[in-house]
Amino acid sequence: MQATHTAGTPVKDLPRNVKLLLNAGHAIDHMFLLIFAAAVGVIAVDFEYAQWEDLMPFGVGAFVLFGLGALPAGRLGDLWGRRQMMLVFFFGMGLSTLLAAASQSAWQLASALTLMGAFASIYHPVGIPMLVQYSTRPGMTIGINGLAGNMGVAVAALLTGFLVKWFDWRAAFAVPAILSFVCGVLFLLWCPNETEPPAKRTIKAKVQLPRNMLARALLVMTMAAVSGNLLYNFTTNGNGQLMVERFRGVLEDPALLGSLLALVYGVAALAQVVVGRLLDRFDIKPLFMTMVLIQIPLLLLVSVSHGWVLYAALLVTMMFIFGAIPFTDVMIVRYVDDRIRSRVAGFRFTVSLGVSALAVWALGPFVKSAGFDMLFVLMAAIAICTLGTVALLPSEKRVAAMSIKEESLS
Repeated sequence: MQATHTAGTPVKDLPRNVKLLLNAGHAIDHMFLLIFAAAVGVIAVDFEYAQWEDLMPFGVGAFVLFGLGALPAGRLGDLWGRRQMMLVFFFGMGLSTLLAAASQSAWQLASALTLMGAFASIYHPVGIPMLVQYSTRPGMTIGINGLAGNMGVAVAALLTGFLVKWFDWRAAFAVPAILSFVCGVLFLLWCPNETEPPAKRTIKAKVQLPRNMLARALLVMTMAAVSGNLLYNFTTNGNGQLMVERFRGVLEDPALLGSLLALVYGVAALAQVVVGRLLDRFDIKPLFMTMVLIQIPLLLLVSVSHGWVLYAALLVTMMFIFGAIPFTDVMIVRYVDDRIRSRVAGFRFTVSLGVSALAVWALGPFVKSAGFDMLFVLMAAIAICTLGTVALLPSEKRVAAMSIKEESLS
């Protein structure tokens, strides 16, 4: 794809080290949000809660703000500047995570996590549009970025397990905070100033949909993102305790379980690179439907599995859950002009992440009352709803045929 620009606007891609920091930002975003879930069992003991499920709802504020904050963050990214917003992201994430490490009660921790969610909301509507704004292969770029984000998920499971074992749960927050501050300083030094905010630039979308089809595509994108984020939040926040429960009597070392879960996320994240490459070559709709369709039997298999069978089933399942993530980001790049991408992405994330934050609040009480088996049955039902939603996407081949027909008539 060759981006289309207004006359006189220079086409200059970001330096490679800035792209690396933007990908690192995605890793930080997901890693920091999952430290609490990875350490919740130990934190519950420290704060004198009988069960981890009772403490889990205190993390919901982070995910609510993660969604609600995306709308103003996207607007500021387009109108004020993406570079400035990314600096707020890096330094804000470091500060809020240090506050979490210093918390002395569940409510103090909840407040720090909620503040972290507000800063975390900046990345997706700002960092991803900044990364792909001049990309000639946006699918691959988003796939690699998705890999980085989910490596953050893997590192959260791995690093938290070892830091909790060697030190305590507070170190699991404090050590990553230093990383975020370092990235912020490097971004300040390396990222060039923007000559104008994105709202004043014109980089056309690859596929120019008619207004009614664009509205339908954005609606489908938002609905699919809601259901996809529900699956993502249920799994990434619950998989740690799922493995503790289903490996009981087989393997019970928390550091080793954390390493095994990190391996699941690391391998599964590679699926995003493969999917990103495919999205640069093929239409979105058939690929998206295939990914979602395969999720359904896999989720049902996890619901009844234990031990190493569970591990194998969970690994494949997470490949398809993670592999479905790039689709909505690629849809924004393919269908929406760059000057409003942060605002469109912000709206989509506000709706989808705001609703899916309920998964974090409901996870502990649902598992406590119904168990992990029914949780994964519920997720299979959600995947069925996603499949029906994606079926409503407009066909890009049909749009192309309509454009050719209109051009011949004119």
